[in-house]
Amino acid sequence: MTTAAPPAGAGTLDSRSRERGALATLLHGLRLTPELRAGLGVTLALALLATAGRVVVPIAVQQTIDNGLSGPEPDLGLVRLACGLALLAVVVTAWANYLTNVRLYRTAENGLSALRVRAFRRVHDLSMLHQAAERRGSLVSRVTSDVDTMSTFMQWGGLLILVSAAQLTLATVLMLFWSWQLTLVVYLCFLPLVVAVRSFQQRLQAAYGIVRTRVGEMLGAVAESVVGAPVIRAYGVQARTAERIDSAVDATRTAQIAAQRIAALTFSAGELTAALATGAVIVVGVLLGVAGDITTGRLVGFLFLVTLFVQPVQIATEVLNEAQNAVAGLRRVLGVLDTPSDVADPGEAGAVLPPGPVGVRFERVGFAYPGGPEVLHGVDLEIAPRTRVAVVGETGSGKTTFAKLLTRLMDPTRGRVLLSGVPLDELRFSSLRSRVVMVPQDGFLFDDTVAANVRVGRPRATDDDVERAFDELGLADWVEQLPDGVRTPVGERGEALSVGERQLVAIARAYVADPDLLVLDEATSAVDPATEVRLQRALDSLTRGRTTLAIAHRLSTAEAADEVLVVDAGVVVQRGSHAELVAADGVYARLHASWVAQSR
Repeated sequence: MTTAAPPAGAGTLDSRSRERGALATLLHGLRLTPELRAGLGVTLALALLATAGRVVVPIAVQQTIDNGLSGPEPDLGLVRLACGLALLAVVVTAWANYLTNVRLYRTAENGLSALRVRAFRRVHDLSMLHQAAERRGSLVSRVTSDVDTMSTFMQWGGLLILVSAAQLTLATVLMLFWSWQLTLVVYLCFLPLVVAVRSFQQRLQAAYGIVRTRVGEMLGAVAESVVGAPVIRAYGVQARTAERIDSAVDATRTAQIAAQRIAALTFSAGELTAALATGAVIVVGVLLGVAGDITTGRLVGFLFLVTLFVQPVQIATEVLNEAQNAVAGLRRVLGVLDTPSDVADPGEAGAVLPPGPVGVRFERVGFAYPGGPEVLHGVDLEIAPRTRVAVVGETGSGKTTFAKLLTRLMDPTRGRVLLSGVPLDELRFSSLRSRVVMVPQDGFLFDDTVAANVRVGRPRATDDDVERAFDELGLADWVEQLPDGVRTPVGERGEALSVGERQLVAIARAYVADPDLLVLDEATSAVDPATEVRLQRALDSLTRGRTTLAIAHRLSTAEAADEVLVVDAGVVVQRGSHAELVAADGVYARLHASWVAQSR
């Protein structure tokens, strides 16, 4: 079986989400988030009840004027009944509004929380190629601020849309019943605005798409500058960094102002149309009243209905503004959810690694990053179980790519990788990650204690288990030097520890995970000689009895290995023991001679 090459454009988030219209985007979002539909029928019913209560007041006014006060003797009973019904309607409307709000808020938060979780998990499902193509801040904004825009809209605009749509419908029905002529006047006044809204919507959609992009870029720039603060200070580039941040902030401000300008134009158009409609109803209504075609009560009640009609239209212009912002955010979130992972977990349909030591085989493996040339060419080799192998080569020769393919952080563009005879892309991630562990070069730590970071390898491990692991690795004396032992906080990204100390914790984490295949990506490349000696002793304990592949920057790692693979320009050019390769005339001998000269 040959692994298919990644699709063209791999490494970029799905573009279909950018091409969908607003309605299609909303419907697609609802399909992916069934939590947003939970209990929607009851919420709609409550919204309709709240709206129905609002038309009771205009009816009560009309009945009071036309029937309660128009005769020679006021009908106080009718007046009291009308007022009582109006009061009851106000109370019921308030109660229904409260329940609608509560239910809508709860549904919105449940749905958007689920969407946020799915987006976050999808970001982690994406391959390293996709993640590398997106700035980290942009990915974070898709899970945070982009979802926040939808939360704001659904908890405010969503309710208004429900109530306004029902209010508009009921107001229109009652208006037609009282005077079709005045109803026609109202609709003729609002017709130009309805036609213009489509144009406003398209412009707002484009404007808020730019806003969400600029926000993501700003968050990326800020996050990068905060994380890189030591480098920025060390090189004295604070002014240049400040200019970069200022530029990102200014671009966001400009995009926001441009979008708000269009939104303000939309709202002003709605205000103007509402005033025009009210004035036209008064003029035409008086003329109809003089002609005897409408009673005073109906005219006054109609004016109440015009207010109920105009209010949703005015609100719609504001909601349109928030809706486009929310749709732009949803579109970016869906861009993550719709992106197919080129390194997919086969799940329950996948295979599991057979028990026992793990062997490795590469069959004609080639790899190329999207849009670039091949960096590995036809790698064909086998590594026996429990063998300690060092992979050496010059910078850029393909060593780290080799490790990423073996741990399935990426898939080859041709050929296949097998572990214990099982193709890597057929293995369940649960089986792969429990049996294969990689110790990366940077030794990333979470903002927690030493023990908590070690427990990432085995969540059920106790503090005693962690201390025992350090002792078995020969690192007990280092733990004793820490202020609180294994309970010592490591700080954000482990910055309370030195680079070498972070690697010690990373090695302990791999040790408690107890993998059958261990991949070390230059684990000692950035430490001082004294720490390297300590690390090397720990690595000897860690790798004993395990299949180990170590990406070696310093050839001291290769000297301790059972076998050495030499990679040059993406090709495995030599293979053998350290002694054999030093004795032979080739790439390894030259690398070793250079390393010895630099070590003196």
